Amino acid sequence: MSNKPQASMLTYAKDLPNICSLLGLLSALLGIYFAIQGNFPAAIIGVLWAVLFDWYDGIIARKMKNRTEVQGVFGGQLDSMIDIVSFGVLPAIILLSYGNYNVWFIPGAFVVVATSAIRLSYFNVYGLIDSKTYKGLALDNNVLILAFVFLFESFFMHSTFSIVLYVILMTLSAFNLSSLPTPKFGGKWVYVLVAYVLLMTTALGFILYNRV
Repeated sequence: MSNKPQASMLTYAKDLPNICSLLGLLSALLGIYFAIQGNFPAAIIGVLWAVLFDWYDGIIARKMKNRTEVQGVFGGQLDSMIDIVSFGVLPAIILLSYGNYNVWFIPGAFVVVATSAIRLSYFNVYGLIDSKTYKGLALDNNVLILAFVFLFESFFMHSTFSIVLYVILMTLSAFNLSSLPTPKFGGKWVYVLVAYVLLMTTALGFILYNRV
């Protein structure tokens, strides 16, 4: 057994990339809170910001100098744990809540959470196909697509949109676990993401304002 002294857990909580990751977790938690309440535009805003913080924790980590290997490994594990909440648990709760917690929505919610756990575990073991390619669709793409879909919610009856939501999430889960090569967006794509999150936040905020 190694006698090497271990840093305290709170030492890692002060690491700037991990602070960014935890802000993403807070966004996801707020999204879960609003989803349970049935406030779906606010829930989607929460998950959009969770994506943005998820992108930026890696950007910050790569720009930091003198960051140790242990800090990098810890940050990767923390990021993976938070991704399960943001891109697994939160979408599952949105599905359950939108389905009025009907028992028939439980299998779909399970598939969403199980898919996120399997995909993230696989990624932690095997990583990317190459530096710019994922195997299967990355989980954060799911909620970016989901946010766009919710813009059209008012065009459907609640019961109809709940089925649409179910089908879309099951389809995305299949793509998440597929062997289909998909691009890893990075670099200047982050500016596209920022613009998308701000635009969607504004649009969903407008929908919220009109419902008050």
